[in-house]
Amino acid sequence: MSLLSTNRRSRGKLSSGPPEGRIGLLAGSGRFPILFAEAARRQGLKVACVGIRYEAPEVLADLCDSFEVVGVSKLGGMIRSFKRQGARRIVMAGKVTKSVMYTPGRIVRLWPDLRMIRFWTRNLRDKRDDSILLGVIAEFERDGMTFASALDYCPELLVTQGVLTRRRPTAAELKDVEFGWMLAKEMGRLDVGQSVAVKESAAVAVEAIEGTDRCIERAGQLCRAGGWTLVKVAKPQQDMRFDVPTVGVTTIENLHKAGARVLAIEAGKTIVIDQPDVVALADRYGMSIVAMDGSAASG
Repeated sequence: MSLLSTNRRSRGKLSSGPPEGRIGLLAGSGRFPILFAEAARRQGLKVACVGIRYEAPEVLADLCDSFEVVGVSKLGGMIRSFKRQGARRIVMAGKVTKSVMYTPGRIVRLWPDLRMIRFWTRNLRDKRDDSILLGVIAEFERDGMTFASALDYCPELLVTQGVLTRRRPTAAELKDVEFGWMLAKEMGRLDVGQSVAVKESAAVAVEAIEGTDRCIERAGQLCRAGGWTLVKVAKPQQDMRFDVPTVGVTTIENLHKAGARVLAIEAGKTIVIDQPDVVALADRYGMSIVAMDGSAASG
């Protein structure tokens, strides 16, 4: 079954009320929504999923008790879908491609519903990530729904402090981590991005709307000598209900292709998807992964 052609798939009777043990999942791309759905089912919860069209993994249709697909610009459609599925407590999991907002003919391609138009034109002061996502949460709350952190259900995905790989960062690389940490935290405070590529205490690339993978690619193009460090941290004002920094196997593959040697992430505030596989791949490539807290990173 393709998400591109199907609007709805449900198993069992959809309820108009909030059944006990039912949690709503607003799903973007990647492994995180899959891991959340699996964790929720292990805990005996029923998962009512709204998958973002072109983003949500197809396997969610089989993992969740009910499942519908809604376009990213259909805010009213998302709310109505969760109501049909009987979900009043919602979590967000997975990535959504933000750059689609600025593609040619975006109105025709995205075709927002009336609620999204009102939200986008009247309720947003700016288009930063936190502004958009907090605004979306407020819209859901107007209809009696609340948002929780997906990590309340699968906290084991958060990385713990320490060097995860066999190779430890050198003194020079740790100096770059310290420098990059300061920059990344400031970028996070401004709600610009969460990742900074650093080489010899110089910023090579800073993440913005393009996302971490494209930032890594650009860093590799600008630092062809390789040996650089990526620092990815939570925002100082991080709301754990959304936009939690996440890395996975694809991150390591992209770092290796781009010539990076070190990945520094924030302990207790970063999701590592399939951590054993991530560490094994980094070891194979001779990379270092270090999870630090703010005090350790600042020296």
